[in-house]
Amino acid sequence: QDKSHSAGEGAGGSIIGLLEVVESDFAKNLATEETEEDDAQTMYDTTTQQNKVTTTLKDQDVKYKTQEFKGLDKSVADLSGERETTGAELAAVLEYDAKIKERCIAKPEAYEERKHRREAEISGLKEALAILEDEAAFVQSKKKGGRKHHFLSAFA
Repeated sequence: QDKSHSAGEGAGGSIIGLLEVVESDFAKNLATEETEEDDAQTMYDTTTQQNKVTTTLKDQDVKYKTQEFKGLDKSVADLSGERETTGAELAAVLEYDAKIKERCIAKPEAYEERKHRREAEISGLKEALAILEDEAAFVQSKKKGGRKHHFLSAFA
């Protein structure tokens, strides 16, 4: 009986040894898997937190950029209005300047106009000369023997 008992013990011992090796491998693999899972969870948590921070920053950027472009749109509208007003003022000033230049800057007369004006001036002077010569003929003498001279007779 000892012999069969010892053979049974030998076979049982090898099965137990085999089970102990399998348990050891499972424990080692379980530890490795748990470590990898913990590392993966930590990386996931870190990435999730970074994504939340990035999302918050980008949302704030969108908010500030939206405010900025609304402000710039308002500035553009204001400046466009000022530009239109300034353009109208400039047009009025240029029109006024053109009118002043038209009145103040001497324009050369056309030859025909100068000729006509000079002829009228010459005929007027001839007429005045004729009148003066007629008046010189009417100069009277004084009773005491002196001659009275007309004030224009010195020029005749």
